Parts: sequence; C-alpha cells; structure tokens
Amino acid sequence: MTDTVADHLRAARADGRRLLVPYVMAGVVPDWLDLVRGAAEAGADAVEIGLPFSDPMLDGPTVQRAAALSARRGGRPRALLDDLADLDLDVPLVVMTYANVATADGFLDHLAAVGVRGVIVPDLPLEESAEHLARAAELGIAGVLLAAPACDDDRCREIARASSGFVYCMSSMRITGERADLAATAGANARRLKAVTDLPVVTGFGISTVEHAVRACADADGVVIGSVLMRMLVDGAPVADVVEEVAAFRRALSSVGG
Repeated sequence: MTDTVADHLRAARADGRRLLVPYVMAGVVPDWLDLVRGAAEAGADAVEIGLPFSDPMLDGPTVQRAAALSARRGGRPRALLDDLADLDLDVPLVVMTYANVATADGFLDHLAAVGVRGVIVPDLPLEESAEHLARAAELGIAGVLLAAPACDDDRCREIARASSGFVYCMSSMRITGERADLAATAGANARRLKAVTDLPVVTGFGISTVEHAVRACADADGVVIGSVLMRMLVDGAPVADVVEEVAAFRRALSSVGG
C-alpha cells in the first residue's frame, strides 16, 4: 500500500519546506485532541502521538510526567486511539509506543482503522522487526525506525533501508528532554543518514528552542519537538499557548527555506 507519510513529507520537502513534527502525549489533558488539531493548523507536517506506557525506554522526565497525567485520567492505549478516529486532518498521524503494546494482536489493525499512518517502536530491535514492519506495510502504515549516533555506517544504511515514512535521527545518545544546547552529534548523524536514503530525515531528542530547530535543519529535513510542548502542558499552560509555540517553530523553520 501507499506510504502516505513518506509521500506527504517528500512533497513538503520538494516545496523547500523544513519539516515540523510536534509530539503530543495522548490523553495528557482533557482537550488534547484540540492540541493535535491546532498543531496541524499551525503548520505541522505530521503529528507524533505518544501513548502512555509504564516503563518507557527513551522518554525523559517531562514525557514521563505527561504519561503519568494521562494514566491518572484513565488513559489507555486502545481507548485513546479510538479518540483519533474522529479527527479529519490534512497531515498524517504517527503513533509512538513500545513493543509490548505495538506487537500485541490487532494493534496495527487498530491503528489503520482509526486513520493512523505511521508507527514508531523504539525498543523493537531491527533484527526482530521484519514481521512487524511487513504487517504495517500491508496496512499502509509507515514503520519509522530510529538511528542513533552510535550506529556505524552499515547499521545506518540497514535502518534506512528498513524504515518507511521517514528516518528518525536521534541527535544524541540520551533520552528525550529539553537541553541547553543542541547536541554536537546531531548534524553529523543527519548528514550520514541523508547520504544513504531518499526518505526524509527528521531529527529529534533535545530540540528545545527555535534556534535548535533551525540549526538542526541545516543538515536534516526537519525536526521533532516534544518535551518543550509537554512541559508547557504539565505546568498548566492552556492548549492555545502550546499551539502558539508550534506556530513559532513553524515561523522559524519557514525562514530557513530549502
């Protein structure tokens, strides 16, 4: 089936656009769906939807706090996914979760049924991912893989070959979270991935300011922003303020051009 995520992002890239993928923890606040809609309207090229998980591997303290808020509100993966079914957006949704959830019977079918077009499973090793990725592809769901700075060139090539939708370029060997500075390894990792794939390369982990985003996009096709938005929410900011933060990132990236 068509790789909707890759087609959408490639078309944006071809127009000289730097890609912006905001992250939203499902269920973090009662009006979280308004944030998803608002992010799309503010210029997101895709929206990454996190599902609350009890033992996350890569989520930093801020995203963990957001997950805890969702769980306390009764957030459960399947019910939260059902909430997405009523969204009618012009940008693809990509779900991020962990292998215990993603490899459960029927999970990928559920994603397809509610209109999700991509999935990220950071703790599913490449060597064990073939069945998952094949089933996702059958359903028209992009299997987005992560590439870390510690991967050698051959490993990056294998990850890029197996990935679809886009390649998620980790800026550093650290968990998610806001940082004072963009990791020195961000640019080199993005350049290495760009050399081995035509898929969009999107950098995440520690993209905390518009300046970070602009610098990252000197080498990558775009950025994921997560902790900066979730910190605002868990600290009590209204959804409208978080949408405006997404818009600020969009304005900054629009100034970069192709």
